[in-house]
Amino acid sequence: MTGRPFIVAIDGPAGAGKSSASRLLAARLGFALVDTGAIYRTVALAASRQGIAFDDDARLAALIPTLQIRFAPPAAPGGAQQVLLGGEEVTQAIRTPPMSLGASAVSARPVVRDGLLELQRRLALAPENRGAVLEGRDIGTVVFPDADLKIFLTASERQRAQRRFAELQQKGDPSTLEQVLEDQRRRDRNDSERAVAPLKPAADARILDSSELDLAWVVAALAGEVEARLSARGSRK
Repeated sequence: MTGRPFIVAIDGPAGAGKSSASRLLAARLGFALVDTGAIYRTVALAASRQGIAFDDDARLAALIPTLQIRFAPPAAPGGAQQVLLGGEEVTQAIRTPPMSLGASAVSARPVVRDGLLELQRRLALAPENRGAVLEGRDIGTVVFPDADLKIFLTASERQRAQRRFAELQQKGDPSTLEQVLEDQRRRDRNDSERAVAPLKPAADARILDSSELDLAWVVAALAGEVEARLSARGSRK
């Protein structure tokens, strides 16, 4: 599509730094941020509140069209993007270990993925967007296989668990590092082995291991790549 927003797809496993890198990259470039992980977490939250099992395809299919999921700017400068479910702000409610596993479970259901595909694309391709950064597990392979830049961000298993553990500690969560590591391993298995849109790098994705990399370096490198491609795109017009 000529003249569409520049699409950046950032995929990778839990704890690789996708959310932080995507948020900072979008802010630096003035791009929209579409957190697909937050969308699946919100579905899991809504389902759990209504007593819907994460593998109940019929009820999940009926639930999806009723959900009004939106993103809003951070409540404070430098903060996280707000996630809204209807008129309720659920940013913190979806960031718990049960909702992490819930998101992994519902995202394995084809009815959920199909139901949310249009929403993800519509948020990214809004005409007012100069560009959009989408982070998840199948952005470069399924949601936007023609993305302008595809990144697969990863890190060592232990490093990813330690990052998540530090985040949970700041929130007062009592989980131990070993519990976080076990939850992560379960989620990695679920995401990588599911039949629909499994977690894997796109064939043309740039694989970036952030285990020993500073977040600021990662963001600067990605921003430089985007600007270079935008410049090349402009010179071809």
